[in-house]
Amino acid sequence: MDIKNASKQLGLKLKSKVDEYNADPAAFTDLKEVMIRAFQSNGWFTEKSIINSMTQWANALQEKNVDQWLSAYNLNLLLSTPKRIGVINAGNIPFVGLHDLLSVLNSGHLYFGKNSSDDKYLLPWIANLLIEIEPELKSRINFIEKLNEIDAVIATGSDNSSRYFDYYFGKYPHIIRKNRNGVAILTGKETAEQLSNLGKDIFQYFGLGCRNVSKMYAPKDYNFNLFFESIYNENELMNHTKYMNNFDYNNSVLLLKLVPFLQNGFLIIREEEVIPSPISIVHYEFYDDINSLRQKLAQQKDQLQCIVMDEKVISFSDELKNIVVDFGQTQSPSLWDYADGVDTMSFLSGL
Repeated sequence: MDIKNASKQLGLKLKSKVDEYNADPAAFTDLKEVMIRAFQSNGWFTEKSIINSMTQWANALQEKNVDQWLSAYNLNLLLSTPKRIGVINAGNIPFVGLHDLLSVLNSGHLYFGKNSSDDKYLLPWIANLLIEIEPELKSRINFIEKLNEIDAVIATGSDNSSRYFDYYFGKYPHIIRKNRNGVAILTGKETAEQLSNLGKDIFQYFGLGCRNVSKMYAPKDYNFNLFFESIYNENELMNHTKYMNNFDYNNSVLLLKLVPFLQNGFLIIREEEVIPSPISIVHYEFYDDINSLRQKLAQQKDQLQCIVMDEKVISFSDELKNIVVDFGQTQSPSLWDYADGVDTMSFLSGL
């Protein structure tokens, strides 16, 4: 059983599915069917979002990337007693649990996944693609409602659910992930193209991902006019009912509370210290100098999934450097860019 090769072949199959869809988006295929089911279950899972995620995964699972990812570990896929790994999947963006699925399989263990009620269809569909590639994986992939008789746990959720996970699963070896967000550092020297790419970092998956930018840091007296002009190409969000319901609600609440803010018809930005922000809102904060900001972010590192900035203008050489990404790249992590900075493969291979 060659799980490593199956991972590479999955990347090729995903690319083929995306190409087939792009050639005729109206054609009723297995992908179209699962898209319809996913959207009916979760209105945030639009066809565009699903195709974006599949494209990202097709790129991530290229042969050279899979080789680089797995070469860092001493893997034994013929474990005499593979562990039963319970995985509690989030349902915030399409295929969000795929990395954990591939990690469990490539470490030689057995996968027991509990899917979010918001994402009941996409991960089982992609698991079936893997089984088509490598039929022996059928006995290693299980989707269940309750995590019974497990040896270790990987759970992803909110700060509130993480306390629940810790209470129930703390006795097992575990990875329990909490809320994190992306932030962006602006200097005023950004080009319109960079700011347009920042729009992707903010709006892709409607801002629901842990890598989406929820807060911007800008120098004193920063003018947001170019920012608003550059992100206006994302205005198709105005056609999405669930998103605009959030925008209208937040806009009304802030007006009633007399809270100062700026908006362009589909995005609200407001000055606020906290990093997480509601759907349709991005917080911002002014900074005096980049060194004090760096120190502040270092103290808040456990809240950060990634930092968007121009490394040609700003340079971090400390523990923050490994989570820095360029504008437009937050939703394209490498296979070795682990959520919350916790090396899932090291955890699994050490069990």
